[in-house]
Amino acid sequence: MSMAKLTQLYIKEIVRLHGVPSNIVSDRDPRFTSRFWQTLQDALGSRLRMSFAAYHPQTDGQSERVIQSLEDLLRTCILDHLDRWDEVLPLVEFTYNNSYQASIGMAPYETLYERRCKTPLCWYQDGESVLVGPELLQQTTEKVQLVRDRLQASQSMQKAYADRRRRPLEFATRDHVFLRVTRTTCVGRAISSKKLSPKFLGPYEIFRRMRLVAYEITLPT
Repeated sequence: MSMAKLTQLYIKEIVRLHGVPSNIVSDRDPRFTSRFWQTLQDALGSRLRMSFAAYHPQTDGQSERVIQSLEDLLRTCILDHLDRWDEVLPLVEFTYNNSYQASIGMAPYETLYERRCKTPLCWYQDGESVLVGPELLQQTTEKVQLVRDRLQASQSMQKAYADRRRRPLEFATRDHVFLRVTRTTCVGRAISSKKLSPKFLGPYEIFRRMRLVAYEITLPT
């Protein structure tokens, strides 16, 4: 796809519905790193947050987790509908946007529009009656329920992966901790080889606790 066509698609599908985003997280595709795309986003006022490497998109942990969940969800939905998988994509988007997200405490649809999505589809929950209507609506309801099951399985799988390395660590104010750094932060510039750069710096004092697993530390000037 050419950059001109990509720009038209971007304005049609993103800007038209949601406005100009303040941040865009993406990998280092040549089209996104081109001078035209960067100049366009700079003129629109959007900040580009490129990944560190082309084939290892380390942007931030939350984005990587969402991408992994969506990959698992799309993979299972395509296997369920090999012949017409493209027709299920709108239902996958609809189901994901109306599913509860623990990170924001609500569904993405509710966060964007500040109200819950009104839908005639039956979710087959306890205490709800099964919707009786046209055959197309019943088929859509069954597909949405199937996608919901796949989404729940994908989220459970990703949670199991994260729990393997998760430890219940908590710190208090004035505690001292080490800061883990990556090789892309240019730490230890006097060392010629990045492999010999330190993996941890510190210890630094915790200034305040921001959230359950987020802390602000006092760094040297």
